[in-house]
Amino acid sequence: QVQLVESGGGLVQPGGSLRLSCAASGSIRRIYDMYWYRQAPGKQRELVAQVTSDGNTDYSDSVKGRFTISRDNAKNTVYLQMNSLKPEDTAIYYCNAGITPVQAQFKAYWGQGTQVTVSS
Repeated sequence: QVQLVESGGGLVQPGGSLRLSCAASGSIRRIYDMYWYRQAPGKQRELVAQVTSDGNTDYSDSVKGRFTISRDNAKNTVYLQMNSLKPEDTAIYYCNAGITPVQAQFKAYWGQGTQVTVSS
């Protein structure tokens, strides 16, 4: 019943910006930490950014200073503001969240992914 749905991906030029959104829906009791991952073809999925339930954030070295993760608990939504995009940022971006559903056990949920392509 619980789902994560990402949006906001697309094609941008180097130096451009995008804002990704990921909204959780369903019968949710509590959302804990939320994460953004990305995966390029032939590569392992890597953690890009995370935000805890109390608002603490962390970033990979490759995106620190360029990306900002935030969350709106009232909307059950996590965002990733991406600035100064580089071609090496090209990947499918996935939302992940630790969620306890109503009448179900805690587990990590994944979104379907949204494509980000940075190219001139």
